Amino acid sequence: MNENTPFSDRGDCTVIIVAAGSGARFGDSLPKQYHQIHGRTVLHHTIRKFANHPAITRIQVVIADGFQDLYADSVSGFDNILPPVIGGATRQASVYNALSALSLTPDDIVLIHDAARPCVTTESIDALIDSLKTHQAASLAIPVSDTIRKSNADRLAGHIDRDGLYAMQTPQAFHFGVIRSAHEKFKTENFTDDTSLVSEMGIPVLIVTGHRENIKITTAEDLMIAAKYLQPSPLIPRTGLGFDVHAFGAEAATIRIGGIDIPHTHRLKGHSDADVLLHAITDALYGVIADGDIGSHFPPNNPAYKGKDSAFFLEEAVKAVNEKGGRIVHVDSVIMCEAPKIGPHRDAMQKRVADILHISPTRVSIKATTTEELGFTGRREGIAAQAIVTVLLPDEDDYDI
Repeated sequence: MNENTPFSDRGDCTVIIVAAGSGARFGDSLPKQYHQIHGRTVLHHTIRKFANHPAITRIQVVIADGFQDLYADSVSGFDNILPPVIGGATRQASVYNALSALSLTPDDIVLIHDAARPCVTTESIDALIDSLKTHQAASLAIPVSDTIRKSNADRLAGHIDRDGLYAMQTPQAFHFGVIRSAHEKFKTENFTDDTSLVSEMGIPVLIVTGHRENIKITTAEDLMIAAKYLQPSPLIPRTGLGFDVHAFGAEAATIRIGGIDIPHTHRLKGHSDADVLLHAITDALYGVIADGDIGSHFPPNNPAYKGKDSAFFLEEAVKAVNEKGGRIVHVDSVIMCEAPKIGPHRDAMQKRVADILHISPTRVSIKATTTEELGFTGRREGIAAQAIVTVLLPDEDDYDI
């Protein structure tokens, strides 16, 4: 393939996020990528920029050994993250380890990005990916606008002409075969920039003009600047209502309610596992983002959902809320039945539902009531459940409330 062979639009795109640095220049024992901005780590903010991008297939993060717990907290809620790779002694070695862990075709696209740049824009990512339709390598960069001079100890020395000078940024984008070959060829060297390896191979690197807000956090002051760029939209509370009912089916030793199996004489009848409580909560979550109901997302005539664990449906609803920038605050629910008794199993149900929602059990209310032997539940023909969820969502509407 020559240097200007176009890339296919069908090639998938992997992002390598380099988060293995110690942050020595930051002046803190905690690496800068694990410092928090607006309640989330810098690494979390960086990952979110790519996790929410429709062109990104997978994300590979490189971390330093010993920071697995902080990493796990940073990636909570994302579903396209590969297992982390442990970094090397240098940035170049860390990227090499990440490339070695990937199984990609030579034509696939790889973006390499610094974890300490959480303010990259969607427009910049789009432009980089588009540039690889006609080039094998590209990088974000911005023209140097300040006067540049050398120093001699503590005194100014020669002047450097800034014409044609660019400050390099990340992400940098490559054809996988090209960047993998470059790292293999120069793995005993120590380059601090991936485009330098490719340039050493004689392959041109396209300049894609970046944005000045895409700063690299190096000092505590940079952290404050990034916090201004990452200021979230105001969150407003929304509520969703869900209801579900299932008739009793075949005789069984247990019944599935609230994500757990409890003793009873019959199971519930349904296409999936018929977990009436999880179905009601799932319905409520889709309601809070005005995105249909559980039946529209998981049709009961689809054989793929035959006997499906209802935790799957609820997990998908949680992902849909997360993609909207939502935070689940509280769930209030009530189970209506004459039997089985819910009280002895309430704590286990609360914990299971909370685990699926990634919230504290103290934010999950599960109540139970009979209908005084009235209606189908009173006749012990089935079970009903109702749920109300409260979610904080960014106020992105173009009207005032």
